[in-house]
Amino acid sequence: MTAHLLIERAGLFDTLQDRGRIGFQALGMPVAGAMDRIALRLANALVGNKDDLGAVEIGVMGPTVRVEADSVRLAVVGPVTLDLVVAPDAPSKPLEANRSHLLLRGQRLRIGMIDGVSTAYLAVEGGLALAPFMGSLSTYTRAGIGGLDGRKLRDGDVLPLALAEARPRSERKLAAAFDYGSGPIRVVTGPQADHFTEAGHATFLGSEYVVSKEADRMGIRFEGPVIAHSDKGPDIASDGIAPGAIQVPGAGLPIVLLADRQTVGGYSKIATMISADLPRLGRMLPGQKVTFAAVTVEEAETLRRDQEKRLAQAVAGLQEALPEGGIDLTALYERNLIDGVVWA
Repeated sequence: MTAHLLIERAGLFDTLQDRGRIGFQALGMPVAGAMDRIALRLANALVGNKDDLGAVEIGVMGPTVRVEADSVRLAVVGPVTLDLVVAPDAPSKPLEANRSHLLLRGQRLRIGMIDGVSTAYLAVEGGLALAPFMGSLSTYTRAGIGGLDGRKLRDGDVLPLALAEARPRSERKLAAAFDYGSGPIRVVTGPQADHFTEAGHATFLGSEYVVSKEADRMGIRFEGPVIAHSDKGPDIASDGIAPGAIQVPGAGLPIVLLADRQTVGGYSKIATMISADLPRLGRMLPGQKVTFAAVTVEEAETLRRDQEKRLAQAVAGLQEALPEGGIDLTALYERNLIDGVVWA
């Protein structure tokens, strides 16, 4: 069998995702793709991949994977616990997230709980040797398409690797954790602002809402104060759904639509989240609290440009990382040995 990763124990909700299935919404095809495009890009950068290669999106708790290749370079980005098991009877040792690691045949990586957010990403050097569907590896489970048989990963799954072994190079790490921002989730009001009363808008922008248990890759339903509709009511003729669109059905509670959103919908939308804040919401867990603040389109564009600039700087600023708990022998021989003497 070709080089691969074996999913010995699947996590809670692990799927394969990339930037998404872009360009097919007119045909009714949802975009899907990563809930947190920032972490996906950083994970790919750590292993030397292009931005758009597919990776494993880990939901809440990760899998245990066994290396069935001579070697593989991988990276996990997110606040998650990692343990390496080098042999069945050997004790495990912790590994750092947010950096690359070189693993050898038979070794196991155990990915535990994600601390305080809902997603992390596992990227492998060279990517996965799986055929894309409509130009993307992203999994859309509701239709059973993309990824691995259109479903979340399960015990015994095999993920074929594009590279039979890792390329010789040093490991990389993030210089610092990426700043996703804090404070209110920023939105642009509309497009159906006239379907809500003045008091309804004040409630939406002046209240605290809680992420409910009805939260997944399609969207998040919030609990909190009811938003009053105008006499136009909650329903509209179905129109297109942008990422981050905030629908308010007849019950008066907001629903933010995310990666696996439908392409059209018939509920009035009070606002749309700015793209710079979408990764923040894609990381939230039930019970977390948010508030919303209105900004202009121009402000939203400026915030996204600033975020993209900082993300590019984070990728350009990746640092060399020594192997966990050991010595980088390649670097030692290349730079530190002079006539057999190690200079300390």
